[in-house]
Amino acid sequence: MYNKNNDNHLNKQSVSNGKNTTKLVDIHQLFPTRTEQECLAELRKHPRSYFAYQNMSPEWKNRFLGFMEGTKTLPLTYDPFFKKLFNPDIYPERLSSLISSIIGTKVTVQCILSNEDSMLPSTSLLLLDILVQLEDGSIANVEIQKIPYAFPGERMSCYSSDLMLRQYTRVKSLKGNAFTYKDLKTVYTIVIYEKSPDAYLTDALSDIYLHHGRTVFDTGIELKLLQEFYVVALDVFKESKYAKDINELNAWLSLLTAQSVDDLAALVSDYPWMEAICKDMYEYMYDPEEVITMFSEALRMLDKNTVHYMIDELQKERDEAVTALNEKENEMTLLISEKDAEIATVLSEKNAMISTLSEKDAEIAALKAQLAALNK
Repeated sequence: MYNKNNDNHLNKQSVSNGKNTTKLVDIHQLFPTRTEQECLAELRKHPRSYFAYQNMSPEWKNRFLGFMEGTKTLPLTYDPFFKKLFNPDIYPERLSSLISSIIGTKVTVQCILSNEDSMLPSTSLLLLDILVQLEDGSIANVEIQKIPYAFPGERMSCYSSDLMLRQYTRVKSLKGNAFTYKDLKTVYTIVIYEKSPDAYLTDALSDIYLHHGRTVFDTGIELKLLQEFYVVALDVFKESKYAKDINELNAWLSLLTAQSVDDLAALVSDYPWMEAICKDMYEYMYDPEEVITMFSEALRMLDKNTVHYMIDELQKERDEAVTALNEKENEMTLLISEKDAEIATVLSEKNAMISTLSEKDAEIAALKAQLAALNK
């Protein structure tokens, strides 16, 4: 079994950080290696947690044990883990730094806002959904999606509009008669994908993992429109040639995509300031009950989202089948119309021929009458 006092025996190396020199912990020694038997023996001391572990899928059992054994990271793209290590009430600088690196402007998270007053139904496929107010009054909604949902652009527009309207309602209520539209601030919608939609995976975008969108006028007029969108593609980031560039955004994305302690060691080597969050992650190795609780909550969300995703996919297949049926019906209607037109044309030609024959018969009858009159 490991001993938390082993912290005192960790190998350390000097790292220069501006004017200060700090000691950088050896990440591999920070996460002591343990056997599966040792981890399970510790877990059996907590029957409810052990029961929850036994009900996990093999994939999630392996991920849990990998962390407890000191070889894997916590899956930070899932809501319970992210909010533990990025909680603005405890670590205000972390979420501020992450959002700043994405939008390219230094911001400070002031507080977390409730999502309960949203007018939209609870959305599916979310691993993480956190809404914060920034120091300047603007709002940022950060979502992490495991798999791409249908109609991503349309949904992002709805989310942004919902945030805008909620801000309007809240600010107008606070300001009363003094309210003006100038009191409204920018709304940032940030969507992070573990697996990106196909539209982001073209050859032209193979190395681009951060996309920024906002409304502009084609005539060049400048208006302060308040809705901005950012899309981060983690799967593209992992394969991008730019992922090794040293910058703040890449640091956070490397953390979010880290799978192993080796990944964390490489991260801290490039970004020594990441050591603190690695230490906080390591602390959970001594709290298997809390880790199981986080895994259970993540799995509950994942199961719920999978059901929603299946419903979305089935609805999409149904809509496609209805569209195909309507198209086939339209084709049949068009074909019938064309055949009716052809039949009408043939009937018209037939009637014309009958009319011509009648005229010929009349001419023949007239000639016969003339011939008969001449023979008298």
